[in-house]
Amino acid sequence: MYKFFEETVDSYMTRNVTTVRRDHDLLALSEMFERDDFNSYPVEDDGQVVGIVTKFDILKCFAFSPSQMLPHYRDLMSRRIGDVMTPEFIYVSPDTRLTRVLQIMVEHRIRSIIVLDGAEKLVGIIAREDVIKALKATARE
Repeated sequence: MYKFFEETVDSYMTRNVTTVRRDHDLLALSEMFERDDFNSYPVEDDGQVVGIVTKFDILKCFAFSPSQMLPHYRDLMSRRIGDVMTPEFIYVSPDTRLTRVLQIMVEHRIRSIIVLDGAEKLVGIIAREDVIKALKATARE
């Protein structure tokens, strides 16, 4: 278990990350979520990460009060990712310790964190499943 304290993001992150663009619509995004079984995608614009979009961001579009009329499904799903994404996102670097990642995930109740290098270029994503895999792997040693 003590080995976990030494582990970094670089050893467990997913390197081949699928990204989306902010001008894609929510219908295409929802199909991607279903096909890939991911919980979030980094949003890129000209090779720079400008936000993150999650399944929860789509669900928020459907949260209406009784006094507010619910638009048609197709109208909501034609909205652009840029309209619903989270532009202020948490990210870590490949050399961030997994103990810090675990702390961030618990404190902010997030499922995955974008990994950027020193030039703020996307190099990966680290998910809860990756942290669990690290805990399991280091418990054996």
